[in-house]
Amino acid sequence: MIRTADLDALPVREAVPALVSALDAHRTAVLCAPPGTGKTTLVPLVLAGLVGGGPRRRVVVAEPRRIAARAAARRMAWLLGEAVGGSVGFTVRGERVAGPGTVVEVVTTGVLLQRLQRDQELAGVDLVILDECHERHLDADTVAAFLLDVRETLRPELRLVAASATTDAAGWARVLGGAPVVEAAGVSYPVETVWAPPPRPVRPPHGMRVDPAQLAHVASVVRRALAERDGDVLCFLPGVGEIARVAGQLGSVDAEVLRIHGRAPAAVQDAALSVAQHRRVILSTAVAESSLTVPGVRVVVDSGLAREPRVDHARGLGALATVRASRAAGRQRAGRAGREAPGAVYRCWAEAEDGRLPAFPSPEIRIADLAQFALQAACWGDPDAAGLALLDPPPAGAMAAARAVLVAVGAVSAAGQVTPRGQRMARLGLHPRLARALLDGSAALGPRRAAELVALLSEEPPRDYGDDLAAAWRRARAGGDAYAARWRAEARRLERAAAAAETHAANGGGRNPAPPAFEARGPGPSPGSGAAPDDVAAGLIAALAFPERVAKAKGGGVFLMASGTAAEPGEGSPLRSAPWLAVAVADRGPHSASARVRLAAVIDEDTARAAAAHLLVSGEEVRWEDGDVVARSAQRLGAVELAVRPLKNPDPDLVRAALLDGLRSEGLGLLRWSADAQALRARLAFLHRTLGGAWPDVAHDGALLERADDWLEPELSRARRRADLGRIDAGQALNRLLPWATGEAARLDELAPERIEVPSGSRIRVDYSAEHGQPVLAVKLQELFGLAETPRVAGVPVLVHLLSPAGRPAAVTADLASFWQGGYRAVRAELRGRYPKHPWPEDPATAEPTRHTNARLRR
Repeated sequence: MIRTADLDALPVREAVPALVSALDAHRTAVLCAPPGTGKTTLVPLVLAGLVGGGPRRRVVVAEPRRIAARAAARRMAWLLGEAVGGSVGFTVRGERVAGPGTVVEVVTTGVLLQRLQRDQELAGVDLVILDECHERHLDADTVAAFLLDVRETLRPELRLVAASATTDAAGWARVLGGAPVVEAAGVSYPVETVWAPPPRPVRPPHGMRVDPAQLAHVASVVRRALAERDGDVLCFLPGVGEIARVAGQLGSVDAEVLRIHGRAPAAVQDAALSVAQHRRVILSTAVAESSLTVPGVRVVVDSGLAREPRVDHARGLGALATVRASRAAGRQRAGRAGREAPGAVYRCWAEAEDGRLPAFPSPEIRIADLAQFALQAACWGDPDAAGLALLDPPPAGAMAAARAVLVAVGAVSAAGQVTPRGQRMARLGLHPRLARALLDGSAALGPRRAAELVALLSEEPPRDYGDDLAAAWRRARAGGDAYAARWRAEARRLERAAAAAETHAANGGGRNPAPPAFEARGPGPSPGSGAAPDDVAAGLIAALAFPERVAKAKGGGVFLMASGTAAEPGEGSPLRSAPWLAVAVADRGPHSASARVRLAAVIDEDTARAAAAHLLVSGEEVRWEDGDVVARSAQRLGAVELAVRPLKNPDPDLVRAALLDGLRSEGLGLLRWSADAQALRARLAFLHRTLGGAWPDVAHDGALLERADDWLEPELSRARRRADLGRIDAGQALNRLLPWATGEAARLDELAPERIEVPSGSRIRVDYSAEHGQPVLAVKLQELFGLAETPRVAGVPVLVHLLSPAGRPAAVTADLASFWQGGYRAVRAELRGRYPKHPWPEDPATAEPTRHTNARLRR
């Protein structure tokens, strides 16, 4: 029996006629409806014709999370007075409750993505609702782009609704081809904000880590809220680990403590989403921000933290990072306290910090690992995603990195076209790295064992399982905890998927040039029998998934990974004595020299070579290293040296390139620079700065090295080591850069003379070394008597440093005429008493210049 009164009470009912009209006219629409209005439950039922008397249509509702998909299906079935699986059903990864009579099916965006890849027309579906599209999950953005492609090319009649509590309505309307925006008014109660910052500063989150002091503070705020307010308390935390820690600190409170997150058992999720007769504290991740209604909540405690995807370059996979939640998320969370009555939100940060928080969460496509997205796009036939209607284009650098991963695992060709192997990978619903490990590992170990190990890697085991992957595998098989239960379910799913992929390939549906043969070496039965020892099997799967993370021991418990990063298991770990590791999980602090191994397996060199065959290179290596040329024949696995021997006769071109690298890194001081050579360089630099044209730029090492062929040959090509560079006369080499072809070289001494003859007859050296200043002429004052004008070089007046008879600076001028008239008097008054033996005429402009004393002049 349909619960008509409950349906009529949903506020979104007032906006339904406008939404139906928009879809009839445009077949696309954007629905903006606040949380709790019924957009996720009433709207699908109306558009499917199950209530309201409209035409019967098959509707698919895409939710970002499994828990939300199950909850939405159950709520709609309850409103119809039915059980789930009748008119309303749901499908999430590993679970389907739907039948032939299902009209509204709620699925996760990941499930819908897989369905679209199998059936681009989405046969039998009349309308798709993309719920909570404001969250900007990558799968949801991809599904929207694919659906728009389907509408444009195959099924223009397919109807599409983008629905959200708060979204970029204009942006989505633009992407949907000018779709109408329909807004529904919500019914909400006032929510009081209580600012509750920690009493003492806490460390900001780093990676997945949250300061325990911050979590202890959140627990204390929950206890405060229980004491000050009535009703259930909903506390938002970033992840499962933080929920567990806070739950442990709330054991003494007078309320039932429940946990909501994507990994929670269905019974626990149902209990949290049901009306209770006793007081509760619900600890939740972001799943309760907008997708779910938690009855009885009057108080929200917001930790102010969230998890966002990031590219974990060290692991080679997408990862989650703890960040400050956006202001938009804060509004969504606070609104949960005002769903049923006035409420309050306790925010665990200072009011002054609020304005500095990001306005919105970052779209995943901008920050996440794009390997899965790139594979989906390649399978769709658009490897660059250039033709997809996306709110934000994928960053070029991230797409290039994703392409490199896909090529390495054989999922796409060098040109970016998907291979049959890549199509099989895409069907597995795994990151391409893990898909590669499952497919290739199944051939070596059998589908069951490969699936069990890949399931361990797809959701990392708890830290108390240890850092040895093989030992963690044994513990999961024997364990009775919640993680082990989830692991077994995922392993069964992956085993079925691997077996189906193998059958598909055997029937000719996925054959392509085979990847390298992988062998699980070591004692025991032969590979492929499924009976390889646990340690061997674990090592093979980890190496297949993370070939860049195979690592060779360097000594002292430190390993060098093929990626070039050092890694170190924790003190006391049995992994420290292994000769080789396949590192599955590692993290590195901001100031740490090496990564800390969190999960790895022991392997041997043969397994490392087989799994990371694309990183195996052999050849001559000639490089500048430790201050000289090093030449050797080497075989490497990425950054890991496997075999090295010296080269007696290295390629001269490689030696020359290495010597140039040495000059770049250590500078042109490696050459022989006499005083004359340094003076010539300074003169040429002055002429380039003053006249330009044909005069070369020699002031900067980089400019000279760019022209190495013009001035360092043939000596550079004859050199073999650092000592040979020291024999190259830099001054002689620089002469080759003079503009001989134009004849200007002959004017060098005219334009920038090495010395200038002064009135006394002395030839004084000019200093051109000031990088941006004037040339300097340092000369004793008496030698310039009678000189009315300042000497010039290349039209530039020199800067005259006038010296005392003892050669000490007495004055500096670029205008001798003015100095004789003014400054000279002060210098004369100061120095004539100190140097009475030297002439100090009253009129230096007409006096005779001299290098001598008065007595010498009288002779």
